[in-house]
Amino acid sequence: QVQLVESGGGLVQPGGSLRLSCAASGSIFITNVMAWYRQAPGKQREWVARIISSRSTFYADSVKGRCTISRDNAKNTVYLQMNSLKPEDTAVYYCNVQTGGGSYWGQGTQVTVST
Repeated sequence: QVQLVESGGGLVQPGGSLRLSCAASGSIFITNVMAWYRQAPGKQREWVARIISSRSTFYADSVKGRCTISRDNAKNTVYLQMNSLKPEDTAVYYCNVQTGGGSYWGQGTQVTVST
């Protein structure tokens, strides 16, 4: 069984930065794909970024150049550094991990970008 706990969300002004964290417990391996998704009010959940290793990262066009995904395998933690935040980045951000036993989600952390 895998559990994911996100943290680091909050209220930030446009142009600001936040770093989200996702701590995983359970059977996580360095080859498991970990990802961030987000869901804005009234919209479908959308993929933001994913990581297999430090040399294998992928980003949605909407965040490319502004966000960096990374992972600390020793801590079973994945991060999402978000810079130059825009109001349209406002959403609940979810962590996801794909394992041989299934796909797991965290409870989400709210990010609000507003003046």
